[in-house]
Amino acid sequence: MKDERGLYYHPQAGNSQARVYVRRGPDGEVEFRLWQADHPEVWERHPWLSLDVLHSAARLYQTERNREADPLRLYDLAVARALLRESEA
Repeated sequence: MKDERGLYYHPQAGNSQARVYVRRGPDGEVEFRLWQADHPEVWERHPWLSLDVLHSAARLYQTERNREADPLRLYDLAVARALLRESEA
């Protein structure tokens, strides 16, 4: 899907209030950015991030806050690549 912010997918089935936007970064790498209707400040505070950066941040989050949480479930590289291929075709 696409809107004024760019290409996105819904990371949680049935939840249209959260979107993960995807784009190609300067090096051609897939980048992600989270938007949530109930927390619009997330979009403002967090820039576009590569999957490597997200992995590093997830490790910190899991050890410092909640060992059971897995924020990486929101970021799907296969879905992102499929969206980008479609839009670039």
